[in-house]
Amino acid sequence: MAKLSAEYLLTKLSDAKTHFERALDCKHTEFDDLYPYMIEHPQFFWYKRYVAWSELLTIVKLSEELEIDWKGNFTEKQAEYVESRVMSSRVLDEWYETNDSKEHVS
Repeated sequence: MAKLSAEYLLTKLSDAKTHFERALDCKHTEFDDLYPYMIEHPQFFWYKRYVAWSELLTIVKLSEELEIDWKGNFTEKQAEYVESRVMSSRVLDEWYETNDSKEHVS
């Protein structure tokens, strides 16, 4: 089995961050394709965000175990949220830090 490279893991981390941000912004993700019937249910967007957050935390955990610096892809506040591991309303409301300078994903 090939070893994971730091570059590969950082690419996956960037993908997971984008996935989480798309879920935050209620944009289409591959989760929508996997569970199209869920769109009809009110809890869908919460669950979609939870799945994306879990993916992000998993890749951060792997990065830490492999001693790969993952924080460079995040603002200081975002890194703090990830380190706390809890997806709170504060994370959802303040991920982009200010409403004036949101860097929403496309």
